[in-house]
Amino acid sequence: MNAPPWMPFAWADLHVSETPGRSDNPRIVDYFRRVGHANVQDDETPWCAAFVGACLERTGLRSTRSLAARSYLDWGVEASAPSFGAIVVLSRGRDPALGHVGFLVGSTHDHVYLLGGNQSNAVTVEAFDRRRVLGWRLSSPTEIATASASAPTDDAPRFAAALAMVLVFEGGWSDDPFDPGGPTNKGITLATFARERGVEITAANRARLVADLRGIPDRLVALIYRERYWMPAHCPELPAALAHFHFDVAVNMGVGSAIRMLQEALGVDIDGEIGPLTRRAANTLPLATTLERYADLRRVRYRSLATFWRFGRGWLTRSDAGLAQAIALIRNPHPNGPPTPPISSTPPQGNRPMSDAPIFSDHAFGKPAGSATPTKWWGGSLTIWGTVLTAVTTVAPALFAALGIDLPIDLVQRLGSDVVTLLQAIGGLVGTILTIVGRLRASTAIVRRPVTLRL
Repeated sequence: MNAPPWMPFAWADLHVSETPGRSDNPRIVDYFRRVGHANVQDDETPWCAAFVGACLERTGLRSTRSLAARSYLDWGVEASAPSFGAIVVLSRGRDPALGHVGFLVGSTHDHVYLLGGNQSNAVTVEAFDRRRVLGWRLSSPTEIATASASAPTDDAPRFAAALAMVLVFEGGWSDDPFDPGGPTNKGITLATFARERGVEITAANRARLVADLRGIPDRLVALIYRERYWMPAHCPELPAALAHFHFDVAVNMGVGSAIRMLQEALGVDIDGEIGPLTRRAANTLPLATTLERYADLRRVRYRSLATFWRFGRGWLTRSDAGLAQAIALIRNPHPNGPPTPPISSTPPQGNRPMSDAPIFSDHAFGKPAGSATPTKWWGGSLTIWGTVLTAVTTVAPALFAALGIDLPIDLVQRLGSDVVTLLQAIGGLVGTILTIVGRLRASTAIVRRPVTLRL
């Protein structure tokens, strides 16, 4: 059974529901925006036609862009027989202007089963009296082909590649008590999952939502990432390499933060909105330089977070891996992508140190890749001499005894064990101090150098 292209989008919104009280479900409000009614900012306005239209628009097909259910009697072509996914228009009461619309998922002699919006104030599957059916509508194969042809063909492979990278780092199921996101699966937090379903997390439904999140299907994962991060971050408008890195930042740090960091890296006004000036800079400035600046800003932001002590190493590794993949895309972008800006004459150094790096950061003592590493003779190392002195003062008493050197008993008694212990303590203290000073001063690696002794 071949499903129309809009059905995956419709199924993905199953259980989206109106928010009780004065609040409004932003998912439902977005249905109105997609069909050209952005002025509607509540979820109480009848929205069955808005839901159907939003699913069509997300497919690339033009809806009627009307909030009247009966407007779909003139959409597409009439179906010769009820078929799965067909748009079904129903009457509602005796008013000829009113109606209901949804997608057909089943039928009997007496009933039709519709997947639709505003059914019991939610997206549900419900049964309706078959006598209410006013028409069955489908889009023509030509319209579907035209919609597919007009869709940006470069976007799908670019998004798939970027999503694959993100999912590697996001991993599977996680419920780390130190993670403010709480239960998470494939990078989708429970809060995001609940918003996508259009429900609020309560004590009564939390366990069920957690169980559903554990089994979240891949198609819904991809839909969430595309509609909540890839598109809002304007990734299709950026060069392939920059979109690849920018998408991961948007997922990991939020779309707003990612856009502002991108604008700072580009040196344009930071307003959180990607407009003509930001797009022009992204497509004309040296791409490698932009990526390096962006990665630096990302590292700085990580280090400012209170949970850096726990997640910092993974965050920095994620940033470095994303940067490396993005750099690789500079010379080999996905086909049909936006024009690739000129490559900077100075290639990025990847894990290069930052001026504000904390002392215990992996990057604090790092060296740029490919740089020569200076060396010094081991005899010039305070660290080694400190260690030698510590060993001598500690081992000397036992060494003298092994060589047969015996001190007179009266001398030993005169010196006393306290004096010997004191001398050893002083030697150990000096050796330890030299070891610490030598380590703090060390900036070069140690190599062996032949030593010639002349008598």
